Amino acid sequence: MRTATPSAKAKSVKLPEVIAKKAKGTVAQDAVSLLKQDHKNVKALFRKFESLGDKALVSKKKIARQICLELTKHTIAEEEIFYSAMRKVGEDTRDMMDEATVEHAAAKDLIAQILAMEPGDDLYDAKVKVLSEQIKHHVKEEEAEMFPKAKKSKLNLTALGEAIQERKNEIDLPSLQ
Repeated sequence: MRTATPSAKAKSVKLPEVIAKKAKGTVAQDAVSLLKQDHKNVKALFRKFESLGDKALVSKKKIARQICLELTKHTIAEEEIFYSAMRKVGEDTRDMMDEATVEHAAAKDLIAQILAMEPGDDLYDAKVKVLSEQIKHHVKEEEAEMFPKAKKSKLNLTALGEAIQERKNEIDLPSLQ
């Protein structure tokens, strides 16, 4: 089975005082806004996948691969940078980060299974649907519980957002035959 894994050159990031380079003329997006935008983008991709008919195999593969890519970038960057910073906010956030990390592991497992399959295979659509449901649950918890804590914390959310975006830019899926 092929798995999507973090880049071998994962960065050692000093948290919570993350400093990242910003491209000239760009407006920095804070971590919470960036992660919420990721959630919105993936939700739209899941809707697009679900709207396809049974015979749209090429489109299903393309959209499922895009879902897997976006989720892989998001989960790796979020765990390495955002969750690491949130763990330092206080005792009450550690359990939340542990649960979110376990949810990410379950998503990564389904992503690996989906990437190893073809759209006509048994359970392909079911696995994409279950992934969608798991992500919907995860997003709801993050946006209702974790993100408000992050906003109330003393973390530099703009610097974290820049570091998350930089890390996401480095991540890709393994090449598939």
